[in-house]
Amino acid sequence: MNQLIKRLNKEYPDPAVALRYKTPFELLIAVILSAQCTDVRVNIVTKTLFKKYRKPADYLAVPQEKLEDDIRSTGFFRNKAKNIRGMCKKLIEEFGGKVPDSMEELVTLPGVGRKTANCVLGEAYNIPSGIVVDTHVTRLANRLGLTKQKDAVKIEKELMEQVPKKHWITFGNWLIHHGRQVCHSRKPACTSCVLNDICPSAGEFISKGMVKHE
Repeated sequence: MNQLIKRLNKEYPDPAVALRYKTPFELLIAVILSAQCTDVRVNIVTKTLFKKYRKPADYLAVPQEKLEDDIRSTGFFRNKAKNIRGMCKKLIEEFGGKVPDSMEELVTLPGVGRKTANCVLGEAYNIPSGIVVDTHVTRLANRLGLTKQKDAVKIEKELMEQVPKKHWITFGNWLIHHGRQVCHSRKPACTSCVLNDICPSAGEFISKGMVKHE
């Protein structure tokens, strides 16, 4: 684990999330929109969205259908719009319009699970509540032999037992960056990967010719 952390830190010294935001509330909205959608697309949508809607009450002041149109290109727009409005309503009624800074409170909001809460707590509040586990983290954690689990909650639990708490916030981001740039889903670039000599999957991918040569 020490070598893994050392190399990833050297490769990605500033592993911040790719989503653009200025406040914890904007980050929360962006993460909800990012489900089954690329960060690039979300950033295109939020560039306009965050100018139109600046606080929770703004999202409740327009019809559901209008918000759906504004976020349509992120996919699953009806469910996302419903969750965003429900989340905003609860923020106003129970949290004074402010995004809470605890896992227990965040996961009570519509559309917010542990992954979203971990991201907001880590990025917006610098609180290491856990490790963000998305599809990239799931794939890489399995390939690196850190877990055999497929369920995000179980994967997070096993990673938290192995990764020092001081690296919880950055570890998920390291794997996400590495998954996007090197350890691709179909053809990972094992031959040029900085982890290939400590990754138990690299040899198999290379021997089977399942790698992308760079």
